[in-house]
Amino acid sequence: MSLFKQGRYSGYLRPISYLIDLSIINGLALLYFFVTIDPVIYVLFTTVSWMILSVYSNFYEVYRYTREVKILSLILTQTVLFTLVMFAFSGYNYDLNIYPTTIFYYVLSVFSGITFFKFTVYYLLQKYRVSLGGNYRRTVIFGVNKKTQALENFFNKNPEYGYVHLKTFSFKDKKEVNLQRYFDYIIEEDIDEIYCSISELTNQQISDIVDFADNNLKILKFLPDSKEIYSKKLKYEYYDYVPILSLRNIPLEDSFNTVIKRAFDIIFSSLVIVFILSWLTPIIAILIKLESKGPIFFKQSRNGFNYREFDCYKFRSMTPNKDANLYQATRGDDRITKIGRLIRKTSIDELPQFFNVLFGDMSVVGPRPHMVSHTTMYAKRIDKFMVRHFVKPGITGLAQISGFRGEVESDKDIIGRVKFDIFYIENWSILLDLKIIIQTFSNAVKGEDKAY
Repeated sequence: MSLFKQGRYSGYLRPISYLIDLSIINGLALLYFFVTIDPVIYVLFTTVSWMILSVYSNFYEVYRYTREVKILSLILTQTVLFTLVMFAFSGYNYDLNIYPTTIFYYVLSVFSGITFFKFTVYYLLQKYRVSLGGNYRRTVIFGVNKKTQALENFFNKNPEYGYVHLKTFSFKDKKEVNLQRYFDYIIEEDIDEIYCSISELTNQQISDIVDFADNNLKILKFLPDSKEIYSKKLKYEYYDYVPILSLRNIPLEDSFNTVIKRAFDIIFSSLVIVFILSWLTPIIAILIKLESKGPIFFKQSRNGFNYREFDCYKFRSMTPNKDANLYQATRGDDRITKIGRLIRKTSIDELPQFFNVLFGDMSVVGPRPHMVSHTTMYAKRIDKFMVRHFVKPGITGLAQISGFRGEVESDKDIIGRVKFDIFYIENWSILLDLKIIIQTFSNAVKGEDKAY
């Protein structure tokens, strides 16, 4: 009984999801696209392949608190993997004459159906929780502080996620805490999940709560005391039988994700270079030369992946000056030329960095690289600043579309930038990259206050 109450949505939904998805995959193939294929061989091949891919990509790891963008990311990853599998199948069975266009139409049809089904179930369950009060979890929280209050507010203000919060227990006066009384309450009220603030509990209390949860089949989760840590995740793994926690899980350390991001960078930067820079560069070059003497391009040393220095390229937007590598542009900076002001406002001056992307020094999306002198300064002053160098720097980034681009006027600006950069590093997905690119283009068209 507890298996079905505490599983994802319910114990039946995951196998049902598998069956429906496989029905869509095999039904469309055998009825419309590959009618000449031996159905037994094809169904066996796709079923085994799909299940292996699903385990690898965590395609069915969708929970009540999972965001829509995460679901889209899972669908996109699964689409790419399944497309590769289908091309491998057609290549091995070349005598079947399965054309690439047929595979693309088939995959598009399959994932349109699967996407529709996945989101239909997702929203129906939310509606079911809100309207009928079903598929819910009863919760309690151990410890009172800002984090537990924020969690309580989340439970109370988002009924569509299916949490019913009953009580938050204070541990301020540890001598007066009667854990057994709290445990009795949990049993009497049939609580499903217990959330504990680590900072509010002693080691002995944590041990007692863990024992109670294990012995009574209660889900136990912890809120870390992370006021000094911007990390949102900890990676849990085993070295033989020794459990190890890593401070942060970086998706781009996965070789598959690295290949996907690099492929995207090469394709996107090539398109920009061929279809935009090829004709725009001569025009910008003439305008720059007409206004001031000096080179068309500006080269500046910046720190990138693993703190390595590289030459970052831009269209020159200032009159040549000895301070260009030391001081950022400021509002009303008299070093900026007239054409420079225009190309900075529209971010056109950054376009040559697509060559940096093609060469592998940068990515289209990532933490913005700083001048070497600034990196040295901020590394000493700003906590966690160096985390940004775990991945390649980007032409644009999450911090830039979130209001932290341009001049650093105070430590608040750089601290905000670091927080968003770390969030990006720990939550990377190709969909997040696309969202940032679209928002960057939108901001460039509308114009930004700090683009000067």
